[in-house]
Amino acid sequence: MKAIPSFTRRRVVQTVALGLALAGSSAMAQTWPTRPITLIVPFAAGGTTDVLARALADKLSQSLGQPVIVESKPGAGATIGADFVAKAKPDGHTLLMGAVHHTIASSVYKKLPYDFSKDLAPITTVALVPNVLVINASTPAKNVNELVALLKASPGKMAYGSNGNGTAQHLIGTQFQNQTGTDVIHIPYKGSGPLSTDLLGGQIMMSFDTITPVLPHIKAGKLRALAVTTAKRSAALPDVPTLEEAGLKGFNIGTWFGVLAPVATPKDIVARLNTEMVKVIQSPEFRSRMAEIGAEPIGDTSAQMAQQIASETEKFGKLVKDAKVVIE
Repeated sequence: MKAIPSFTRRRVVQTVALGLALAGSSAMAQTWPTRPITLIVPFAAGGTTDVLARALADKLSQSLGQPVIVESKPGAGATIGADFVAKAKPDGHTLLMGAVHHTIASSVYKKLPYDFSKDLAPITTVALVPNVLVINASTPAKNVNELVALLKASPGKMAYGSNGNGTAQHLIGTQFQNQTGTDVIHIPYKGSGPLSTDLLGGQIMMSFDTITPVLPHIKAGKLRALAVTTAKRSAALPDVPTLEEAGLKGFNIGTWFGVLAPVATPKDIVARLNTEMVKVIQSPEFRSRMAEIGAEPIGDTSAQMAQQIASETEKFGKLVKDAKVVIE
């Protein structure tokens, strides 16, 4: 019998191994999920990320036939939760409700224990939510110009809150100060829940939070909305101008939220997650819920979300450098 060349034997072994790997991946996708899925929210309960995660999890549980459990792992500008998921077993049972903050953190933090663009696989963008400049209703300012005058009269004495160092709110607050020539103390929180509590209680005077957690308080007259930070007005607050309209040029930062999995998660599982999530996001019930909280439902492909992450990581890298925001 003629001997088989060694390079041919290696090629046969590699082909068989690849075939077994693909078969295993396909088999896993067919039986998945085999237990409850955990959706990690990297902020404290009560904020926009938490609200969106629970709205998605409720419907997703029905379509997947397994409970989708929302669990908070807040801290360090949402990077603790992201690191947890990046290092989780890549079997589709641990997911991250990520956000624009993660593309900012890549530039703000000098050293992170994970690489957001390499260690996590995008599934789909769930929604886009505008940020809004709000102040405690007891503050005398009625518009952005009056607020700026108030801040300039007391430099370094008033405070604004954010969802943490390196988040969109932190970056917006920094840009706001740079453009207005004001000096405002930055107070980082672990999420919108504790932030809103202190804002309502008067411990801080203002914030640039997403619309969702502050909308009920704006409607109740406890908070006053002065401007949104996106290029166009929000349908949830049609009478509130943009910061651009208020005279501050170049502001166009909203907060998107999307789901990601550990990067080695089988592609079949990622594809099924995308299909099931997009179905939920496009459903009338989910879209109605988004309208209630001032969010715009998205539901894009994994590739589109990956492209957005790459684009915004580059964009915010420049903004962070220009604003000189660095966290050790």
